[in-house]
Amino acid sequence: MTENHQLHSIMNLQRTRASLVLLVLFELAACSIIPGQHMSPFSRQSSTEMPTRENDEAILKKLNIQTIDAELIIKLEKNYKNFSLAPDNVANHYFDYRIGAKTIKGIPIEDEPYTQYRVGPRDILNITVWDHPELTIPAGEFRSAESAGNVVGEDGTFFYPYVGVVQAAGRTVEEIREELTRKLSKYIEFVQLDVRVAAYRSQRVYVVGEVANPGVQLVKDIPLTVLEAINNAGGASQEADLRNIILTRNDKTYSINLLSLYEGGDITQNVLLQHGDVLNVPDSALNKVFVLGETNYFVAGGATGRSRSLVMNKARMTLTEALSEAGGFDQTTSDPARIFVFRGGLGKPEIYHLDAKSPDALLLADRFPLQPRDVIYVDRAEGIRWNQIIGQIQPTINLLNSFDGSLRIQPFLRH
Repeated sequence: MTENHQLHSIMNLQRTRASLVLLVLFELAACSIIPGQHMSPFSRQSSTEMPTRENDEAILKKLNIQTIDAELIIKLEKNYKNFSLAPDNVANHYFDYRIGAKTIKGIPIEDEPYTQYRVGPRDILNITVWDHPELTIPAGEFRSAESAGNVVGEDGTFFYPYVGVVQAAGRTVEEIREELTRKLSKYIEFVQLDVRVAAYRSQRVYVVGEVANPGVQLVKDIPLTVLEAINNAGGASQEADLRNIILTRNDKTYSINLLSLYEGGDITQNVLLQHGDVLNVPDSALNKVFVLGETNYFVAGGATGRSRSLVMNKARMTLTEALSEAGGFDQTTSDPARIFVFRGGLGKPEIYHLDAKSPDALLLADRFPLQPRDVIYVDRAEGIRWNQIIGQIQPTINLLNSFDGSLRIQPFLRH
């Protein structure tokens, strides 16, 4: 073989290998140019059509991306609905929206104001007639007032000597005392009689959900309110959603905002409970926000996580608080200029963008209130993606170079 022919073969081999390297570069670049999720840096609209409502009609449209700036903060703070204790704050409606409940916002209207306890079936009455021990059942040393008293039957009546059957259900002890006194006065002069409830057993409410000791509570002569019922149950747990306490009465369900009572002084939320009421203290699992992307959330074992869900304390959290609890930006991979908030908004989705390349933008973020189920996404820096491509290509180039020492294609190595 001539020297020119050998040189020509070597050049063809180098061209083939160079073409192979370029092919590998293009293939890797095609599948790895933008690894993972990302947002277009120049986009002003969402790339996906979202279902939203306009004029009470569901439509599909691309959403405008709103910039979190001073003008937007002023606009949000002018709207009273965005304040935490506002009745129409989205956190006060999200529970119903998620579970499909038909609760009545606000407290039930009482048919008549509570005055005194009214006796019911299974209550035990203790009746004392002074100077007439034969009409008074003695409790004795080993008998309690409950075991020695007069039990109101299921029909709401009880029997008493010289009087006969007495209707007790639905009446106060004063009304029962007046009837017994009037009827006994036919046989006893100057009747001195007292009626008390020895055991309250007819009226009960049920406290369930996020309380320390859920269970049945009896309604007694002292009115039982929502606040007292929760305190009697050991108090609400840290996971409780105090904004959306559910009261079921008869065939209606009401939503009570106990946080307005605690922090806003709205005593109307402290509803008087009635027999058969079910008080449900739900958890705050629906009051979450989700932080995704390039953050520094440290998990067990020292590893770094890239996503986290955060429970909003009392359904309140700002964008800065969420980013801080998620570990802050990853200073090596994140692009703080592209932070996005995606909001479902009870069927009215919105997208917000924060440019936090300058740290003082976090002051604006601290006045941007989040809503339940918001998704916060911290985008990745473009240069990081390219470095990942290089990291994927370099082993392939090293492998090709090992075939023949005469070929040295190292486009990303510096000498």
